[in-house]
This record gives sequence, structure tokens and C-alpha cells, in this order.
Amino acid sequence: MKQNIKLPLPKDGFAGLKENFSSDAVSGFIVFLLALPLSLGIAKASDFPPLMGLVAAIIGGIVVSFMMGSHLTIKGPAAGLIVIVAGSVADFGGGEQGWHLALGAMVVAGLVQILFGVLKMGKLADFFPLSAIHGMLAAIGLIIIAKQIPVLLDVDPTLAKGLGPIALLGHIPTFIANLDPRATAIGIVSLAIMLGWPYITNKYIKKIPAALVVLLIAVPAELLMNFQETEPAYALVHIGNLMENIKVNVSFDGISQTGTFIKYVVMFALVGTLESLLTVKAIDLLDPFKRKSNTNKDLIAVGVGNTISAILGGLPMISEVARSSSNVNNGAKTRWANFFHGVFILGFVLLASHLIELIPNAALAAMLISVGVKLAHPREFVHTFKIGKEQLAIFIVTIFFTMYEDLLVGIAAGIVLKMVIHLINGTPISSFFKAPTVVSFEGDQYLVEINKAAIFTNFLGIKRKLEEIPSGFDIIIDLKKTKLVDHSVMESLHHFQHDYENVDNGTVKIIGLEKHKPLSGHEFAGRKSVQGA
Repeated sequence: MKQNIKLPLPKDGFAGLKENFSSDAVSGFIVFLLALPLSLGIAKASDFPPLMGLVAAIIGGIVVSFMMGSHLTIKGPAAGLIVIVAGSVADFGGGEQGWHLALGAMVVAGLVQILFGVLKMGKLADFFPLSAIHGMLAAIGLIIIAKQIPVLLDVDPTLAKGLGPIALLGHIPTFIANLDPRATAIGIVSLAIMLGWPYITNKYIKKIPAALVVLLIAVPAELLMNFQETEPAYALVHIGNLMENIKVNVSFDGISQTGTFIKYVVMFALVGTLESLLTVKAIDLLDPFKRKSNTNKDLIAVGVGNTISAILGGLPMISEVARSSSNVNNGAKTRWANFFHGVFILGFVLLASHLIELIPNAALAAMLISVGVKLAHPREFVHTFKIGKEQLAIFIVTIFFTMYEDLLVGIAAGIVLKMVIHLINGTPISSFFKAPTVVSFEGDQYLVEINKAAIFTNFLGIKRKLEEIPSGFDIIIDLKKTKLVDHSVMESLHHFQHDYENVDNGTVKIIGLEKHKPLSGHEFAGRKSVQGA
């Protein structure tokens, strides 16, 4: 059996607070510098009061930290939910009324997330094809870019009002013709900093959050040009007083619009859960201590946070990937770093809210556009193409229908196309939701034999049997009897192998693919059996 040398695990709970106070507090402070402007920008882009982005981040840090099942993720509002939040506000009537009614759907969605955790549905992300999920995220990135371009150019919001993402992209010439040159200059410089920062090689400069550099340039520039006197109100952030705005803001009157209400409950619960689970999985891979998060416990914590946040008027939260990655890179050791990031945001809002109102909206738009560029970067298309042409087709179909209609239709279209491709590749209909999986044990070795097909729709059953195997053994996964092993399963088996070998002190070997033809040259490409061909 495999023996791994591990770093001593940091203590948890209040003992962990004492042991890792300095490293977690420093990381929490750096994440706060990143989270503050992003939370404001996400709220504004979501048609929520900007203050409510900070409320969500405060609750995600101070409250959720005591319940979360992950060690290094940061909880807070996410750019990936902007599309759904803004859509819900618009569909519930827009403005303040739309905000209050959208909160009702968010409260119910938070309760659904708690139920997901209680029912141990933390593996939900494994049911969805990875190409459709990445296509959904890329579409969200494109929509964010489309919606933030007029804000970056500081045009009158009425010019963009009511336009969908495709129409917004088509109106770019109009926005350019009506831009405000001074605010646009701040926006363009801010965007250049956000996009160029990852290319800086100096390790000391690189540790400074790009968002902080943007603020250090944008706020003095705004003061120098006296925006408060010379620019329209929409050029600057306005947040108001925290204590005056913390109250029960939710309204459940939107239930009368049954179809709309159910649609947004499903979208908030499903997309928020998927994004959170994917982030937890990604951050576990980065954890230097190789800890494995309790995804069910984490879902319950996020659901509780979302329920409280929505009652008070805040945005929905997830485990946010950019802030979580920064947390790991800055030396955080426990969930107390998430707690500290919330404490610093609360302190800043209470003591220095007047400084927040000096931030130009063009600078916040630049930060969000940089997030959108990361989500929809051309390399995502290239990477998907390398995995397989069929994966690129699923990716693009998901993007198209998401932008043309909405996220639910987009991911449904991706799933349907993936299932059609599986049928064409010879997958028996009988194995779409169940793969006959036999587990046998001899000596210190487990043999897992999978029959018919191993695809995204039946992988939850396969994974359940894999996770029932105790730690510290040798596992052989035999795929020779499968007609098809799809990309999602190939990548998921790789993640299982990584976790079992690095956390559970065992070994995993995948065999039986000698007579399968890869659908591309990528290591995680789908494999189709050519036996008898």
C-alpha cells in the first residue's frame, strides 16, 4: 500500500484560531481588499443596492465560517450569479420592487440548498457534463462583459436599459459614440491593470491584489477630476448607512407569479450549488495539507448564509473561486481566514463607508469585465476543442442557448446534445442512468468492474460504490466491458484517484482501455470501445 508523507494538519475550531491567527488574519485582510470592490460591483451589476453585496460578504465570512465544511474557500457574492440575480429583479418588476420580490425566491433557494446538504447531495456537480458546465460559465462571462461595457464607458444607463446580452454587444458603437471621456479613461486604465496584472513576474508586486491597485489609481483620479461635482450620479458608487439598511427586506409576494418564482428558485439553487461545489473541488486540489472538504456540510452552511442574506436584502453567495484561490496563495491555513475577511469588510463599512462612495463605477466595471474575460477566455474554447470536437459542440450549444434564452435552457440544451452524442456512439439507453458496477475484494486489493457505459448521467452510482471502499487499499478500476467512457467520467475518475492516493493513503489503477479509441489526444478525452469493430 502507498505511504504518503503529509504536512501536519492545522488545528480546527478555536484551537486553530490561536495556532494560525497571524497567517489566517493576513490572508483574510488581503482577500478583503479583493472582495470589497468586487462585492460592490457584483451588487450594482445585479441591480441590487451596492451595500447589499457587502452584506452578503459579511454574512459569508462572519456567520458561514462557523458551519462550513471546506477549509480554505471564501464565501461571498459571485459574478457567476449576476445574470440570474439581474434577471430575477427585472422579471419581478424591476427597481426596488423587483429587488424585494427576488429576495423571496432567494430565501426559498437557500432552504433548498440546506435540503441538498441534508440529503447528502454534495455530489450533485458530478451529474452534469463538464462541457455544459464550462459552457454555462463562459456564457455568464460573455453576458457580464456585454452588460459592463456601457458602465465602463459611463454612458447614460437609459441607453442600455432593457437590452439583452446579444443586443448590448450590437449597441457597442452607440455606447462608444456617447461615452464620457474622463470616466472612460479611468475605466480603460483599470481594465488594463486587471488584465495585465497576471503577467507580472515580480513575486512581491504580484502579491498586491490588482483590485487594490485599481482603487489606488481610480479614486485619486476621480478626486482630481472632482466627479462628485462634475459627473452625473451614476458615475459613482452610492451605498448609504449599513445600520439603517439592515432590516427584513424580503417580500414573498412574488409567489403569486408562480412560474417566475419557481424558475428563479431552481436557478439560484442549482447554479449556485454547482458553482460552489466546483470551487470546493478545485480548492481542495490546491490545499497544501491535502484535506478533503465535507461538501454536504458546506452546502448546508452556504444555504444558511443565503437564507439569512436574502432575508436582510443581501445577494446570494457561493464558494467564490478567485477569492478562494487568493486565500490559498496568501498562506491561509483554516476557515478562520474566511471569518477575518468578513470582519474586515464589516469594520470598513462601519468606519469608512464615505471612502467607498469615492469609487468610480467605471473602475468596478473594469474588475467585472476582467472576471468575464477569465470565464470566457479563448483558451477555454481551445482547451475544450483539445478534449474533443463533440465537447466543443456541447460547449458552444450551451453558450448560445444561455445567451439567447437563459441559464436553465442553456445547460439543458448541453445535456440533451451530450445524450444524443452518447446514443450515436453506441451507449445503450438502459445504461443512461445506471452502470452495472461490481466491487470485489481479495487480499488488500479492491477490483471495481464497470459494465455497459460510464457516462455523466450514471456516474453518481459508480462514485457511491467507489467512496464506500475504505482508505489505505489498492484499487483497480476495470473498464474493459464498457462501450463508452465519457470525458466527464474520465476527469472524475482522475479526481477520485488524486483524492484516494493523496488523502486516503491508497493506490488507484485504471485498466481495460486498451481496446477503446480516444475521441481526441487529450488525457481526459472520452473513450469508445472498438472491440468487434
